Amino acid sequence: MNGENVGYEPLGGEKRRRLSDKENRQALRDVCMVFQQFNLWPHMTVLDNVATPLRRVKKVSREAAYSEAKTQLARVGLADKADSWPAMLSGGQQQRVAIARALTMKPAIMLFDEPTSALDPELVGEVLKVIRNLADDGMTMMIVTHEMGFAAKVSDRVLFLADGCIEEQGAPAQLFHQPKSPRLQYFLSSWSERQSGARLPERALKESA
Repeated sequence: MNGENVGYEPLGGEKRRRLSDKENRQALRDVCMVFQQFNLWPHMTVLDNVATPLRRVKKVSREAAYSEAKTQLARVGLADKADSWPAMLSGGQQQRVAIARALTMKPAIMLFDEPTSALDPELVGEVLKVIRNLADDGMTMMIVTHEMGFAAKVSDRVLFLADGCIEEQGAPAQLFHQPKSPRLQYFLSSWSERQSGARLPERALKESA
């Protein structure tokens, strides 16, 4: 993870730039990333994909790593895919494998980079359900997304960024129903036009309020 150019990153109650290199590495072990393009190893089975980082990074035994991998695969609804190859799975299933792999590391924070943008529309729901369940379980997550409906459903706080700066932030219902920034107002108007006049999901906004 790259350092900041200006300001600081609060991590574990500390300002990250003030940590030593050793403390920095230790703190970042509690942060896991789920990538946009899954980044699964194609030559490994699903189970091996999920268990390998736990063995290599945390140096746990093979038995413990594979036991935890099976637990997390079951958590994301893929217990029956443990012996499959990544190429045999749908995009939504591959993304859930990537989430299971991150969960084996017992992170305090999970980072998601556009987790649904590489998926066909009909597969978005299965990933969204897993992320929503993680939120309900108390997992702290930071999600980068251009999907407004997705943000409304899973977030308790939304930050709208423009040109690398925070333009506006607040609860989803506040930002989507009462945006103050002209830039955000224009963005939401453009989004609605692209959706052929569709409105943001009322149910999602009520849940996030």
